Amino acid sequence: MIRIVKVCSVFCATCILAAGMVLLAAEGAPGVSKDNDAPVTLSEDQSSFTLANGVISARIEKRSGNLVSLKYRDLDLLRQGRGYWSLVGGYYGFGRISEFGSRHEFSMSIDPKTNGGARGEISCKSNYNEESEFDLPADAQWRYALGRGEHWIYAYSIWNHHSGDPAFSLGEARYAMKLNPDIFDYLTVDANRRRVMPSGGDWDRGVELNMKEVRRMTTGVHAGEVEHKYNYSAILAETPAYGWSSTKDHVGLWMINPSMEYIAGGPTKVELTGHLDCNPGGLPTLLNMWLGSHYGGSSFGIAKDEEWTKVIGPFLLYCNTASDHEAMWKDALERAAKESGAWPYAWVSDPAYPPASGRAMASGRIAISDPLDPNLHAKNIQVGLTAPDYAAAGPGRMSPGGGQNMVDWQRNAKHYQFWSRADAEGRFTIRNVRPGIYTLHAIADGVLGEFSVADVKVAAGQTLDLGSLQWTPKRYGRTVWEIGIPDRSAAEFRHGDNYWQWGLYYDYPKEFPKDVNFVIGKSDWRKDWNYCQPPIIDDDYVDPAPWSITFDMPEASVGKAVLRLGICGSAGNNLWASLNGKSIGQTGRLPQTGVMHWDGIRGYWCERDLTFDASLLKPGTNVIKLTPQVFGWRQGILYDYLRLELDPEKVETKEK
Repeated sequence: MIRIVKVCSVFCATCILAAGMVLLAAEGAPGVSKDNDAPVTLSEDQSSFTLANGVISARIEKRSGNLVSLKYRDLDLLRQGRGYWSLVGGYYGFGRISEFGSRHEFSMSIDPKTNGGARGEISCKSNYNEESEFDLPADAQWRYALGRGEHWIYAYSIWNHHSGDPAFSLGEARYAMKLNPDIFDYLTVDANRRRVMPSGGDWDRGVELNMKEVRRMTTGVHAGEVEHKYNYSAILAETPAYGWSSTKDHVGLWMINPSMEYIAGGPTKVELTGHLDCNPGGLPTLLNMWLGSHYGGSSFGIAKDEEWTKVIGPFLLYCNTASDHEAMWKDALERAAKESGAWPYAWVSDPAYPPASGRAMASGRIAISDPLDPNLHAKNIQVGLTAPDYAAAGPGRMSPGGGQNMVDWQRNAKHYQFWSRADAEGRFTIRNVRPGIYTLHAIADGVLGEFSVADVKVAAGQTLDLGSLQWTPKRYGRTVWEIGIPDRSAAEFRHGDNYWQWGLYYDYPKEFPKDVNFVIGKSDWRKDWNYCQPPIIDDDYVDPAPWSITFDMPEASVGKAVLRLGICGSAGNNLWASLNGKSIGQTGRLPQTGVMHWDGIRGYWCERDLTFDASLLKPGTNVIKLTPQVFGWRQGILYDYLRLELDPEKVETKEK
């Protein structure tokens, strides 16, 4: 079984450091081995480079920049020579991109012979060839670095698009690793999800269910259970180290992102981490999804002639050994904390990667007050500096909600963003910010919506004091009732603590045979409000499942009322609302985020407010019905939070 443990979120460097210190004490903790201190060597032949230091040996193919061998303690951790840079869903003009640039260059960017064997680094470039119909119209450089005594490899990429280059867009870009199944059998994502995995043979013998990524195991330790790669999706900002380990050989291989500045989507972005490959053989797979298409996706489009550069990483391919999986995971978390504290790395040399002296620090205090909710208690305040919202560029651009594609921080993959968590008093510090002009955003558990301040100018080397910032959440009126907690997830509802199990939406008719009827003041949203509103799924048809909210009003009302809906999962469908049998509006097309069928609890978040005549509220019992549009079994809706508001200045009692 996958273990179920409640965990808090971590995003900024300070939070990752704190998590690491809680989970593990000093380096050299019991059960985690120390490696030697041999100098780094760098050799090459016609087709590849090899970086080694007596513990790690990494061979990189020059032409592709792929890692074709990674040896640790005489074990080759990879299968099929697969540690590779990957792009998916690329468009160039009206054609599809099939490969990175076909003009190749390679070099030793740091020769260890010049620094006494302290560090070596190689660079492989795939440059745009304008004569190729299918080249990515940008230059991409792949770098790998190894230091003395380090039992890990740094990998990073530098992308450049120049004036004169055509427009293009991408759906996904990632670093992917196919691991040796003779070694790795145990996957750890977080405290909730860590276990011995089915073997590749178990996967091949499994029975495919409602998607090609889903199979019911018929053999092995998980016979009878369902395996689905999306069960291991996670908020990347809360998952500083995840990876595979070996029951037999007692080694681990972990993905560590020391900074999230280059990862698309900010502190709430959910993406794949590790899983069994869905292809025959079911190889152990490890991913760094810096540009992901799932749970609302990310937007990445570059316009014709646009000058653009981005550094992806460096991130770590971290190898370790210990007596058990727990010790290896905790060691990886400790390393993540140390690497976060060392960011930005002094050894990286490129104009696109500013050193610490070329970055800035911004601090301030967020003060939240709501005159209509004097007892408001905000928690988990996250503050970020991001690029301003912008209209997507490039061919093939898509919006999760259709229509004009304005890219906000939740989907931005083109630019960097920098986030930190405030303390209990709302004080925050955002470190290592690249120079630029940003929009400051704040989100918090317990507060519907978000706060923003435009045109925040950040200069190199600056310590910027933003002072006290007052956040008065948007209000239409006093609260009549509320369901849930505004935290951009459905975690507080039924199945919120085990949502990653495949197929919970099939259990809905058994658990709610009369659909949800939530009675304000009597029902408990932890058990009486399902984590998602799925269709009724049958072999031959799907039907909508209308949900009801029943509540009493003490008296008649006039003026305006607003039903506020925070939505954290949807499938490109509409949602209709009625009150006492009369329509009070519809949301319009909701974003295409696919959260339900990808076994998620959150995706791209949005708010829809339905305003209606308050006179429709009658004294006594009232019923609001929420009915989703359905045209397929994937049309589930996940609510973050619901609140009915009345304008206090327009609420009157009729004369008797």
